[in-house]
Amino acid sequence: MVKLSFLGRLSLASLFATAPILAQSPAAPSLVNSVTAEPAVKAPVARGAADGAIHNRKNARTITLKIPAPRGMIVDRVGEPIAQNRVVYQVALQYRQFENADRDFVINWARTRLDSLGSIVKKIVMKSDDELYGHYRHRRWLPLYVSGEIDEAEARKIESKLPTGLVLTPIYSRFYPRGDLAAHIVGYSGAVGKLPTGPINFNEPLWEESEGRAGLEKLFDAQLTGDPGMKKLLFDENGKKLLEEQVKRPRPGGMLVTTLDLKWQLLAEKTLSEGCRRGAFVVIDVITGEVLVMASRPSFDLNGFIPGISDTDFKALNEDPSTPLYGRAFQSAYPPASSFKPVVALAALNNGVVTEESTIDCPAAISVGRAVFNNWTKIPEGSINVKRAIARSCNTWFYQVGIDVGPAAFLNLARRLGYGELSGLPLIGETPGLVPNDEWMLKHEKRKILDGDTANMSIGQGSLLASPLQVAQGMAGIANGGALPKLHLVRQVQDTRGRVVQAPIPERKNWLGVEPTAVEVVRKGMSDVVNSGGGTGQRGSLSYTKLCGKTGTAQWGPPGKNQRLAWFAGFLPDDNPRYAFAVLYEGRPGEKVSGGRMAAPMVKKFFEGIKDDIKDTIVPPKKALIVVDESNGETIDRAKPVELDAINSDTEGFIREPKQGAPLKALPVEPLETGSESDVIDSTEEAPPVDPRPIRALPVGDDEFIEESAEEP
Repeated sequence: MVKLSFLGRLSLASLFATAPILAQSPAAPSLVNSVTAEPAVKAPVARGAADGAIHNRKNARTITLKIPAPRGMIVDRVGEPIAQNRVVYQVALQYRQFENADRDFVINWARTRLDSLGSIVKKIVMKSDDELYGHYRHRRWLPLYVSGEIDEAEARKIESKLPTGLVLTPIYSRFYPRGDLAAHIVGYSGAVGKLPTGPINFNEPLWEESEGRAGLEKLFDAQLTGDPGMKKLLFDENGKKLLEEQVKRPRPGGMLVTTLDLKWQLLAEKTLSEGCRRGAFVVIDVITGEVLVMASRPSFDLNGFIPGISDTDFKALNEDPSTPLYGRAFQSAYPPASSFKPVVALAALNNGVVTEESTIDCPAAISVGRAVFNNWTKIPEGSINVKRAIARSCNTWFYQVGIDVGPAAFLNLARRLGYGELSGLPLIGETPGLVPNDEWMLKHEKRKILDGDTANMSIGQGSLLASPLQVAQGMAGIANGGALPKLHLVRQVQDTRGRVVQAPIPERKNWLGVEPTAVEVVRKGMSDVVNSGGGTGQRGSLSYTKLCGKTGTAQWGPPGKNQRLAWFAGFLPDDNPRYAFAVLYEGRPGEKVSGGRMAAPMVKKFFEGIKDDIKDTIVPPKKALIVVDESNGETIDRAKPVELDAINSDTEGFIREPKQGAPLKALPVEPLETGSESDVIDSTEEAPPVDPRPIRALPVGDDEFIEESAEEP
């Protein structure tokens, strides 16, 4: 039988047994229910509360304590727990009232028991002589915690080994059942402060209260923090408990329902762990803007921060060269490389610089000023159109077209697609990326944007920087066609009583201001990347639907390390896009990488792994019904069989053009003023990239440019 102090009996019998609390603590150890708790001690008939009055009995105490409430749960989109609570135990020193209470006696009594604890419990909290004696003087009615948190299994092992004076006390503790799952998004909690050590104060907590310290735990701390309860205790001068009364039960905090899909997130993180040492994976619902997956590798175990992390362990994490505390999916700024080329192609088509069938001669290299810019293959492609240029990722086509359309055109479109600014999601440390303009170039490079800069940016290099989240968001905009959907990471917030207090609806963030025909041409080119001969992303093709994608490979990292990145980004299915994605592979110094060989296979593995889920959501819409005219028995086409999209709770607020394959349109509201092509807005000047390693800066001046791209099929 576990030895329980008055706190243990109190907590187990009346605190932890409340239904609302256990509902928030599904992982509570069964040991709680196996302990036979003694009922609260009632005052004898012959004794009243006045007998414990401190005016005539200096050792009597009336104590009012706060019962910390469990934090609210964080769950995925269908209610699977990501952050929850569990009951754990701590060994505590429980003094009794001594007749001989001099300092040496009290300290020796405590030391004898603590010395025996060393062979029983691994996590011991050392106490000084002053702390041991001070607790007896001021707080002997309450337990003195002398161990770290102990789970149910360990508690069962040690329960019969504890000597008299040492007790097991149950407390609530934060628990992350999946450990490192979405760690950079979820964050962790920590103690508000240490327990008091002096005289007992009115309504002080039974154990340390917690607060959010990072991620969603911190940003939604107010919603996740519950309403504490209250307990009153009465002791006589001999230390005997006369009264125990729970005045108020604690109420758990609200529930945070994220847009993440736990099954998909787990698969994405597994795919990254098997496919790369460092990287990121993001999946977005094109229609609703919900972020379904946002994974970063490497990650870290959130449970290592509960109840607190040691300075040694935190230093090891913080100084790890792989930067596991860094959320690459949204905190890192990388050159988007060739994944940016569809943006340039869309701007050129929309502005009439090229058409679907017009061709441009693409040599092995072109000269811009005194610099030579090569194609990644180092061989000429001949005269090709925009679809072939996208499929082959032909650098020389994009150099020429980027200069012809001008940087203002494709950089402004990039901004409308979400590049160069924060996503608006509840994320800590998110990078805004960088979409430069003349002002930025003058400040940092001492010149305006030149043709050499334009050529580099047209293939996603140069000063352009973006996070995997931004690249996936841009792909969602191209897949949507008419508008950039506003992203969401929180699907619902419930208060402590279970009432929904926040539930965002799908809405558009920006109008793109592009022609549907231009979008369709870009989609065809991206489909050819994966599904046609010569496409650079054929390793990403799926068995059950057609995927549109774009590979990319970039030079990146500190000068001299010869480090490269591999991208694969896009959306699916090609004819009616529903999911946009971006995958990043960070190569090792000197490693030869490419988007087609490293990133595309990870996309294939992921989407093949959730094939049944995807197929359920991309089933072709049903035909309209044929109406029969009952008056003469003839069938009349009152409703012609055209393709229709079902409007449900997930897509409410979005409509589709009747024409099959037409781009999605956002809510029918007044368009935003997009400004002229010359109106360049720099939203990142005050927030530089936050990548912990230096980003390579390109040389300045037309005559000093070097070719920065490298991509292989």
